[in-house]
Amino acid sequence: MAEPEEQEEESIGALIGRLVEDGKGYARAEIGYYRTLAASKLGEARTGLILGAAALVIALCTVTALIVGLILSLSTLVGPALATLIVIVSALALSGLLGWLAWARISRLFGSKP
Repeated sequence: MAEPEEQEEESIGALIGRLVEDGKGYARAEIGYYRTLAASKLGEARTGLILGAAALVIALCTVTALIVGLILSLSTLVGPALATLIVIVSALALSGLLGWLAWARISRLFGSKP
């Protein structure tokens, strides 16, 4: 008759050590997965980001052309120096208003007010 095989019981420390190593392996695998996923999404979004940046540059150039056009148009009525001053003050006022509105919305979103 065959004797029953004796099962060696692992110590608690060995079990915990194996558990920690398994956890580290799982964490590394998850990090690798999300890193690969992020790289894939960034690769897909790269063309869109480049096109968006180009659109932003063209829009800024258009605003500059608009400001120069306004200065040239007003300079026939009030002179170049005053036309420049009027357009610059108006543009800064508009920028300040838009910035203040943006700040108000963002602070309302992240503020402590309910």
